[in-house]
Amino acid sequence: MDPALTQEQDAIARALRDALAKQAGPDEVRAAAASVLGYDADLWKRLGEQLGLAGLALPERHGGAGLGRIELALACEETGRVLLPSPLLASSVLAAGAIAACGTDEQRDTLLPPLASGAQTAALVLPGTPALALGLVPDPRTAPLPGDVPAGGGRAGGVQAKPASSPASAASAASAASAASAADGSWSLYGEAEYALDGARADLLVVAAHAGGFPRSRTVLFVVPADAPGVHRERSAGIDQTRSVGRVELRDVVAQPLGDPTLDAGGALTRLGREAAVAVAAEAVGAAAQALARTVEYVQVRQQFGRAIGSFQAVKHRLADVYVTVETARSAMLYAVWAGPDQPVPALLALAHALTAQRVAAAEAIQLHGGIAITWEHDAHLYFKRAAADELLFGPPHLLRARAAELAGVWGGAQ
Repeated sequence: MDPALTQEQDAIARALRDALAKQAGPDEVRAAAASVLGYDADLWKRLGEQLGLAGLALPERHGGAGLGRIELALACEETGRVLLPSPLLASSVLAAGAIAACGTDEQRDTLLPPLASGAQTAALVLPGTPALALGLVPDPRTAPLPGDVPAGGGRAGGVQAKPASSPASAASAASAASAASAADGSWSLYGEAEYALDGARADLLVVAAHAGGFPRSRTVLFVVPADAPGVHRERSAGIDQTRSVGRVELRDVVAQPLGDPTLDAGGALTRLGREAAVAVAAEAVGAAAQALARTVEYVQVRQQFGRAIGSFQAVKHRLADVYVTVETARSAMLYAVWAGPDQPVPALLALAHALTAQRVAAAEAIQLHGGIAITWEHDAHLYFKRAAADELLFGPPHLLRARAAELAGVWGGAQ
């Protein structure tokens, strides 16, 4: 493994950083996050056309740039640096990843090109928080074994799916389910999800639903147009405005399965969770690094007792500790990228390190900026709220480490 980035990878990161520095300053970010759509659609379109951001890691045959996980992680780090409100995580990583993993060739050829170009966006609708639904943290309700994913909401809750052509009697339900779904391919979805990233603004929904009842319990993914009859969506008033979270209700919505509905998509969601963990870790590393950089800049100009407060040894020590934390998180994130999705432990530990670094950097930014940083309008609050929201959505570091220890066999019974 060569840890050095190539010239092309460095160029991608620099180009995106320069573009965002000009077009995504703090004022632009606040305005975009507060808009009805929740992000700057024109900027997202330009980034897709000029830099291929929307389809950076998608295959060229589907309209993507055909690059890899390292380039995607570098892009996430740069968007995280400015807290860019965008569909990158929800659409390009989660929803597109689910379609690429579970969809048929025809579905990939149809659904992925609009997402890769940025013409459309998609959202992955999961039961509960992404941390639980993607298996990033242990589920305290069911205490699943390592590798199990509580996707689909279990046998109750979440979104339930049944063939649209219901069998005549309950006794024949199990045997007729496959025949009904095979006859016209349509299913009916009923339920709701509280924490769908970009769920209130995406053009397409990829819904993880529970199917099969008790005897054939499984998680199946479905494709639902956002404007389909029976779909109700609203944006949640979350802590972090720069990351849009929506509540999605489905009431007898007719949907098409993504791939084979007789197969359980739990394994694909587990693998997708590792990809999401690395992407979120990269965003958190970028946010932590920028919070630290702004703090270092401030302490060099803020005067106290006739000298810059950055000249005091106590301040230097605190910033040095933050720097070490951020660089450790970046190293863990890059190692997880190189390790690949077949290695869950590096991905979980990278996310734990990154979320810790993001929280520490944001907290120190508020402390060292002093009185001005406790005002709601200060930029330090954007980073602090992102840190708090990320831990709620993707898992607190101690639970991420517990899950990693479980999978590594630290508690016994290595997988």
